[in-house]
Amino acid sequence: MVSVPRLVIAAPASGSGKTTVTAGLMAAFAERGLDVSPHKVGPDYIDPGYHALAISSAASSAGRSRAQGARPGRNLDAYLCGPQRIAPLFLHGAAGCDLALVEGVMGLFDGAAGQGELASTAHVAKLLRAPVVLVVDASSQSRSVAALVHGFASWDPEVRVAGVILNKVGSDRHEAMLREALEGCGVPVFGALRRTREVRAPSRHLGLVPVAERRAEAVHSAAALAARVREGCDLEGLLALARSAPPLAEPAWDPEGEMRRAVEAAPAAGGRGDRAARPVVAVAGGAAFTFSYAEHTELLTAAGARVVPFDPLRDERLPEGTGGLVIGGGFPEVYAPELSANEPLRKAVAELAASGAPIAAECAGLLYLARSLDGEPMCGVLAAEARMSERLTLGYREAVAISDTALAAAGTRVRGHEFHRTTIVPGAGAEPAWGLVHPERRTEGFAQGNVHASYLHVHWASVPGAAARFADRCVSPAG
Repeated sequence: MVSVPRLVIAAPASGSGKTTVTAGLMAAFAERGLDVSPHKVGPDYIDPGYHALAISSAASSAGRSRAQGARPGRNLDAYLCGPQRIAPLFLHGAAGCDLALVEGVMGLFDGAAGQGELASTAHVAKLLRAPVVLVVDASSQSRSVAALVHGFASWDPEVRVAGVILNKVGSDRHEAMLREALEGCGVPVFGALRRTREVRAPSRHLGLVPVAERRAEAVHSAAALAARVREGCDLEGLLALARSAPPLAEPAWDPEGEMRRAVEAAPAAGGRGDRAARPVVAVAGGAAFTFSYAEHTELLTAAGARVVPFDPLRDERLPEGTGGLVIGGGFPEVYAPELSANEPLRKAVAELAASGAPIAAECAGLLYLARSLDGEPMCGVLAAEARMSERLTLGYREAVAISDTALAAAGTRVRGHEFHRTTIVPGAGAEPAWGLVHPERRTEGFAQGNVHASYLHVHWASVPGAAARFADRCVSPAG
């Protein structure tokens, strides 16, 4: 049994201010010297970056070392990873923390389309047995706020809506009216935050601009958020509420254990037992490739690889001894001219692919491996052209591997997520990476030698054998 003080920060709907309030709470508690563990419900890559920055910058301003505030933002997605893995993944990420804060997704009860509560904030809150604090956009209401909060608090008795933070409050009088309305609701008010322009984060075609693209401005916003929360929220009351969460009985997720079980279940997946010849796996990062799950690196490390980050916008060479390459999601379309201008690296990537080394590319990585992106030359590994589109492709997917690849054996079933406003022609190679089976049926992606390139984002915690398989195909420094 493990006791982790924890809160889920939810809202009635998107746009209520969950991300800003959550980041402000994280920063305010980190300033007080607490070791805060950040989490996000759903597949979103961008919000966890803001969480991690809020904590690290607050810890630094409070005189703590960078390492003390270096916890990565982690995702908790019951669709991608399965409900049974939510508590273990949470306990892994929150190990040793003083407080864990989990930002919800969309409205509290909004889950995977057509699948009831699956992957909703309410579902994750129940799996974590965590108190829920509801962030309410109060900008256009007064007494009606009580009906809204009462409805959310009573809808599902298994979800403990234990508090409210009133956001976008207009004035002292407005706040007084809201608090008076909520007095008989049975749900305490833990804060009231005024409207402000100082902490707004800019958005573009896929949501918020990632923190890696606006770090200095984001650090300033995090400090302003912390001040706003200190002034407007009952931090002691929220901490007491978090400490009221019951212990969790599930074992923490363990990447080393996952690797052992994956190899036992499928010995052909391999995994490098000999750490003396650890293959180097280069992982793309920087402003153009900001989308990744922390567990992927942990699984690759557990599989015997040495993970080395690099930035395709700046580095003209792959890391020394690269035996495998992972290129995750991001915004290469924003940086197409700069990525194209780095011809030495594009050539190095093409040469690595031709050598037979494994390459795993998701979404942004798929575009980077194409011949061109919006007319700008890319790596040319795939005989395909990519461009921006007016149409947003978004949603969960069920898929099956059509052929053996560096990530999966033929027939492997996975759950993934698509989120892009680009297209690639053709949409699938002669040997597609995946056959999508739900909610639509089509082939997708490219399985070309040891290259696996696709729009589909897959959380490797749900298929840990992927990391073992990938590491096993890498070329070691001696090989």
